[in-house]
Amino acid sequence: MGAMIDTRGTSPFSQQAVLRNGTPVLIRVALPEDRDKFVTAFNKLEPNSIYTRFFAMRKSLSSTELDRITASDFVNFVSLAAIVGSGPDEIVIGGASYVALPSPDGAHVAEVAFTIEEDYQGQGLASKLLALLVVIARQQGMARFEADVLAGNAAMMSVFERSGLPLNKARDGSVTHVVMDLRQDGDKR
Repeated sequence: MGAMIDTRGTSPFSQQAVLRNGTPVLIRVALPEDRDKFVTAFNKLEPNSIYTRFFAMRKSLSSTELDRITASDFVNFVSLAAIVGSGPDEIVIGGASYVALPSPDGAHVAEVAFTIEEDYQGQGLASKLLALLVVIARQQGMARFEADVLAGNAAMMSVFERSGLPLNKARDGSVTHVVMDLRQDGDKR
């Protein structure tokens, strides 16, 4: 997780990856022209995936949410899209984001969230997305990631537990709050 990612300039971040089943995937920053692809991807999700991501049932993404998903600034907000296919045949199969949060201790903190289309779950995509978000966040001085995970979402908990990041978990009812330390050895930011 120590590689540097160029998040400056006009060339948006992108990286090739291969899933466990051999599927090639392009992971790149979500772009404004991806709005329709995100709508299509959302509409393909099963109700349980929507519920575990948003903690509620919903039928669509709002225009405000789509604006946010496609407007990474690589400081306070980053949204990555996982894409199969190319050109006009690109399909969004997943995504991950972080948004900076206020922190009582003054540390740079961000909340992370993931959505993976069901046919691609269990293929290592969320782990790849998390690893890239960690690299980007560390470059931006983030000290930790936080996430709320529903008790029934064992797959997401497993991604966090296997990340290699020091983490703390606190359960409150049906939600587990996870805090992942991003500081590297000796870094006390």
